[in-house]
Amino acid sequence: MSHSHRLSMNSKEQTAEIPPQISDLHCFTETNGVITTTMFDVPGYRVVRVLGAVYGLTVRSRNWAASLGMVLKSVAGGELRWFTNMLYSARNDAISRIVAETQARGGNAVIALRFDAGELGGFAQVCAYGTAAIIEKVDDTVETHPQLINL
Repeated sequence: MSHSHRLSMNSKEQTAEIPPQISDLHCFTETNGVITTTMFDVPGYRVVRVLGAVYGLTVRSRNWAASLGMVLKSVAGGELRWFTNMLYSARNDAISRIVAETQARGGNAVIALRFDAGELGGFAQVCAYGTAAIIEKVDDTVETHPQLINL
Protein backbone atom coordinates (compact mmCIF):
# COMPACT_ATOMS: atom_id res chain seq x y z
CA MET A 1 0.00 0.00 0.00
CA SER A 2 1.43 3.40 -0.92
CA HIS A 3 2.18 6.05 1.66
CA SER A 4 -0.67 8.24 0.36
CA HIS A 5 -3.28 5.63 1.27
CA ARG A 6 -3.75 5.09 4.98
CA LEU A 7 -5.81 2.38 6.58
CA SER A 8 -7.90 2.90 9.67
CA MET A 9 -8.12 -0.44 11.44
CA ASN A 10 -9.75 -1.78 14.55
CA SER A 11 -11.09 -5.15 15.62
CA LYS A 12 -14.32 -4.94 13.64
CA GLU A 13 -13.73 -2.82 10.58
CA GLN A 14 -11.14 -1.64 8.11
CA THR A 15 -11.70 1.48 6.04
CA ALA A 16 -9.45 3.26 3.60
CA GLU A 17 -8.94 6.97 4.16
CA ILE A 18 -8.26 8.23 0.65
CA PRO A 19 -7.93 12.01 0.32
CA PRO A 20 -10.30 13.46 -2.31
CA GLN A 21 -7.42 15.03 -4.26
CA ILE A 22 -6.23 11.55 -5.26
CA SER A 23 -9.15 11.18 -7.64
CA ASP A 24 -9.23 13.56 -10.57
CA LEU A 25 -12.85 12.53 -11.10
CA HIS A 26 -14.01 14.26 -7.91
CA CYS A 27 -15.82 11.25 -6.48
CA PHE A 28 -15.84 12.73 -2.98
CA THR A 29 -18.91 14.46 -1.58
CA GLU A 30 -18.84 16.49 1.65
CA THR A 31 -21.57 15.11 3.89
CA ASN A 32 -21.43 17.71 6.69
CA GLY A 33 -21.18 15.12 9.45
CA VAL A 34 -23.82 12.75 8.07
CA ILE A 35 -22.59 9.18 7.70
CA THR A 36 -23.52 7.67 4.35
CA THR A 37 -23.15 3.92 3.96
CA THR A 38 -24.37 1.19 1.66
CA MET A 39 -24.41 -1.15 4.66
CA PHE A 40 -27.55 -1.79 6.69
CA ASP A 41 -25.77 -0.91 9.92
CA VAL A 42 -22.71 0.97 11.10
CA PRO A 43 -20.33 -1.18 13.18
CA GLY A 44 -20.26 -0.01 16.80
CA TYR A 45 -23.43 2.06 16.43
CA ARG A 46 -27.13 1.34 16.78
CA VAL A 47 -30.06 2.87 14.99
CA VAL A 48 -31.99 4.93 17.54
CA ARG A 49 -34.67 6.15 15.16
CA VAL A 50 -35.57 5.60 11.52
CA LEU A 51 -36.60 8.85 9.84
CA GLY A 52 -37.80 7.35 6.56
CA ALA A 53 -36.67 7.04 2.99
CA VAL A 54 -34.72 9.90 1.43
CA TYR A 55 -34.15 10.48 -2.28
CA GLY A 56 -31.83 12.72 -4.22
CA LEU A 57 -32.47 13.13 -7.94
CA THR A 58 -30.69 15.00 -10.68
CA VAL A 59 -31.10 15.05 -14.45
CA ARG A 60 -28.32 16.24 -16.72
CA SER A 61 -28.39 17.19 -20.37
CA ARG A 62 -25.49 16.63 -22.69
CA ASN A 63 -24.39 19.45 -24.93
CA TRP A 64 -24.25 18.63 -28.63
CA ALA A 65 -20.49 19.22 -28.97
CA ALA A 66 -19.72 16.82 -26.12
CA SER A 67 -22.17 14.28 -27.56
CA LEU A 68 -20.44 14.46 -30.94
CA GLY A 69 -17.06 14.02 -29.25
CA MET A 70 -18.41 11.02 -27.33
CA VAL A 71 -19.63 9.39 -30.55
CA LEU A 72 -16.21 9.84 -32.14
CA LYS A 73 -14.42 8.60 -29.02
CA SER A 74 -16.69 5.55 -28.75
CA VAL A 75 -15.75 4.54 -32.30
CA ALA A 76 -12.04 4.83 -31.45
CA GLY A 77 -12.50 3.14 -28.07
CA GLY A 78 -11.55 4.30 -24.61
CA GLU A 79 -13.18 6.09 -21.74
CA LEU A 80 -15.72 8.81 -22.43
CA ARG A 81 -14.12 11.15 -19.89
CA TRP A 82 -16.57 14.05 -20.23
CA PHE A 83 -19.51 11.71 -19.69
CA THR A 84 -17.78 10.03 -16.74
CA ASN A 85 -17.20 13.42 -15.11
CA MET A 86 -20.83 14.39 -15.72
CA LEU A 87 -22.04 11.20 -14.02
CA TYR A 88 -19.71 11.74 -11.04
CA SER A 89 -21.03 15.28 -10.71
CA ALA A 90 -24.63 14.04 -10.92
CA ARG A 91 -23.93 11.38 -8.29
CA ASN A 92 -22.39 13.94 -5.96
CA ASP A 93 -25.40 16.25 -6.38
CA ALA A 94 -27.77 13.36 -5.60
CA ILE A 95 -25.82 12.53 -2.42
CA SER A 96 -25.81 16.20 -1.37
CA ARG A 97 -29.60 16.23 -1.70
CA ILE A 98 -30.17 13.17 0.48
CA VAL A 99 -27.73 14.53 3.05
CA ALA A 100 -29.65 17.84 3.16
CA GLU A 101 -32.95 15.97 3.51
CA THR A 102 -31.52 13.78 6.28
CA GLN A 103 -30.28 16.85 8.16
CA ALA A 104 -33.65 18.58 7.71
CA ARG A 105 -35.26 15.59 9.42
CA GLY A 106 -32.72 15.70 12.27
CA GLY A 107 -30.75 12.63 11.18
CA ASN A 108 -27.03 11.93 11.30
CA ALA A 109 -26.85 8.90 8.97
CA VAL A 110 -28.12 7.50 5.69
CA ILE A 111 -28.03 3.72 5.74
CA ALA A 112 -28.65 1.26 2.89
CA LEU A 113 -27.58 3.92 0.38
CA ARG A 114 -28.16 2.91 -3.22
CA PHE A 115 -27.87 4.52 -6.65
CA ASP A 116 -29.83 4.20 -9.82
CA ALA A 117 -28.68 5.78 -13.06
CA GLY A 118 -30.22 5.74 -16.48
CA GLU A 119 -31.29 7.67 -19.50
CA LEU A 120 -34.55 9.56 -19.63
CA GLY A 121 -35.49 11.11 -22.95
CA GLY A 122 -31.86 11.54 -23.96
CA PHE A 123 -30.90 12.98 -20.57
CA ALA A 124 -28.76 11.28 -17.93
CA GLN A 125 -30.52 10.85 -14.60
CA VAL A 126 -29.11 9.72 -11.27
CA CYS A 127 -31.08 8.85 -8.16
CA ALA A 128 -29.51 8.25 -4.75
CA TYR A 129 -31.77 6.75 -2.12
CA GLY A 130 -31.49 5.33 1.34
CA THR A 131 -32.90 5.41 4.85
CA ALA A 132 -32.40 8.51 6.99
CA ALA A 133 -31.68 7.60 10.60
CA ILE A 134 -30.37 8.77 13.93
CA ILE A 135 -27.55 6.54 15.15
CA GLU A 136 -25.56 6.47 18.37
CA LYS A 137 -22.35 4.80 19.44
CA VAL A 138 -22.81 1.68 21.58
CA ASP A 139 -19.40 -0.01 21.40
CA ASP A 140 -16.54 1.97 22.92
CA THR A 141 -13.96 -0.37 21.36
CA VAL A 142 -14.89 1.01 17.94
CA GLU A 143 -13.39 4.35 16.99
CA THR A 144 -15.88 7.20 16.71
CA HIS A 145 -16.78 7.59 13.07
CA PRO A 146 -14.83 10.63 11.75
CA GLN A 147 -18.03 12.25 10.48
CA LEU A 148 -19.50 12.28 14.01
CA ILE A 149 -16.52 13.61 15.98
CA ASN A 150 -17.51 17.28 16.09
CA LEU A 151 -21.27 16.92 16.34
